[in-house]
Amino acid sequence: MNDLPMDLPRLRTLETWLLLTLDRVRQQIAQAERREQERQRGIEARPPEPEWMLEHGLNRDALPITVHVGGCHMAGKRRKGVPRDVALRALTEGVQACGHCRPDAELGFLDG
Repeated sequence: MNDLPMDLPRLRTLETWLLLTLDRVRQQIAQAERREQERQRGIEARPPEPEWMLEHGLNRDALPITVHVGGCHMAGKRRKGVPRDVALRALTEGVQACGHCRPDAELGFLDG
């Protein structure tokens, strides 16, 4: 059973439609490939995760409330990367250690 038209004018019309559709599909593929390349460049250009993080309270000038190991998914959005000595000093000054990532154990800081 043939599902294509038998006459030449309709076959030419179908051919034209298929070529236009194929061109649109190829354009979409090219756009998707460009987006993927941009995404990969963004991943490669991302700065490295800090080793230690201090999480701050709601106020911009608030003191740190929690110390985290870099990459801890429990850290809130108000955090910044700090060097090891700053994280250790924060713990000694009474800033709470995250109970999930345990930066106090990672830093070798034993409280009491």
